[in-house]
Amino acid sequence: MSFKAASAWGSILVVIALVITFLKSIIAFVGFLTTAIQILLVVAFVGVFGLVGYLVFKAWSNNKRTKD
Repeated sequence: MSFKAASAWGSILVVIALVITFLKSIIAFVGFLTTAIQILLVVAFVGVFGLVGYLVFKAWSNNKRTKD
């Protein structure tokens, strides 16, 4: 009789441990996704900034050529 009670409590403890481990994994994955999205946003911002700078330089050099 005591083995059945111990196995029931053991099963409950194992399920709780599995849930805690699963939640830790999900939290780590969400942290990884957040970091990846932040890096992607920084790269996109730098790309847009570079593209605007290129377009300004192109328009400036084109205006300089047409005046001459």
